[in-house]
Amino acid sequence: MKQSFIAMRYLAGVIAINLALALVCFAQQAAGQAPKPATPPKEWPSDRIGGLAAEWTRAKNWTKEYIDKMPEDAMSFKPIPEVRSFAEQMLHLASANFFYGVRGTGATNPYQGKDLNKMDEHKTKAGLMKVVMESYDFVIGNVTKLEPARLEERSVARGMNLPRAEFLVMGFEHQTHHRGQTTIYLRMKGVTPPPEPF
Repeated sequence: MKQSFIAMRYLAGVIAINLALALVCFAQQAAGQAPKPATPPKEWPSDRIGGLAAEWTRAKNWTKEYIDKMPEDAMSFKPIPEVRSFAEQMLHLASANFFYGVRGTGATNPYQGKDLNKMDEHKTKAGLMKVVMESYDFVIGNVTKLEPARLEERSVARGMNLPRAEFLVMGFEHQTHHRGQTTIYLRMKGVTPPPEPF
């Protein structure tokens, strides 16, 4: 008897929920608000070159948001004297993007032999933005020119024989690390860091 009562309560609950959902759908249709069809998901590139370019493009856009959010007068801000300033972090990131882009694609570094930190044109927010975005464009543009087989070409670094693709992965990790470090810089200036784009 007790099991029959529990089963009846369960059945009554299921019927009540179904009726409530049906009434909501009926009300939406009567008001001309038919449920919108789901937006199909964007397709991620299926090839390795396309995937690398897409990841670096996503990182570029996120880094741009970080620089956009930091006030102009905070480019030289350091949380403590012993660390890099916000601009120095971003210039280090850009220098490394050029370095890893060269190792990963074989392209020629447009700033070979130059220290980005010592170039006056990078001391303003606009100048900083220009060179950092240029560093991402350098990697993305040269990755997209590669034949997929070239990603497996190897060269020696850090005592290891590494494929080109690994240099691009190391560079991606490096820029993520340094952009992430600047999160505290933004917070200390009262700025909410941008959310991760995806």
